[in-house]
Amino acid sequence: MNIRKFQNQDAHELAEVIATTLRTTNSKDYSSEYIENDISFLTAEKLTERSGWMNLYVACEEDKIIGCGAIGPYWNKEDESSLFTIFVLPEYQGKGIGRKIIETLEQDEYFLRARRIEIPSSITAVEFYRKMGYDYKNGIAETDDEQLYRLEKFR
Repeated sequence: MNIRKFQNQDAHELAEVIATTLRTTNSKDYSSEYIENDISFLTAEKLTERSGWMNLYVACEEDKIIGCGAIGPYWNKEDESSLFTIFVLPEYQGKGIGRKIIETLEQDEYFLRARRIEIPSSITAVEFYRKMGYDYKNGIAETDDEQLYRLEKFR
């Protein structure tokens, strides 16, 4: 397994990886309407657009994309960043790939320049991120209006 920067030709395959993961793994915590809405914001075109303002990485097993993760600025602040779009195909979950994606993001320039990193976490992923050293923002262990937890890590 290797992790590399996203390339535009990855966009369609990556969009499928994300859609599959959301429909399979996140379906126990979210309605199908919620998941389909998320998928509509993570199309190939939108992933390519996002890669212009954040650093998007893909995890590959040979030539197959099996996961992804991104890091970018938090509201254009120089000393804060956010992690986004972290997904691992269901059949590869629990094998350390998500951890390797987070470790890669934590070596990225956006992470290294930041004193604080935030993650908008799904209900599904919150315990994974907490194991990775992220904690509830302002101690609030409840989901917000978007049904997400806000987690953060200080450096």
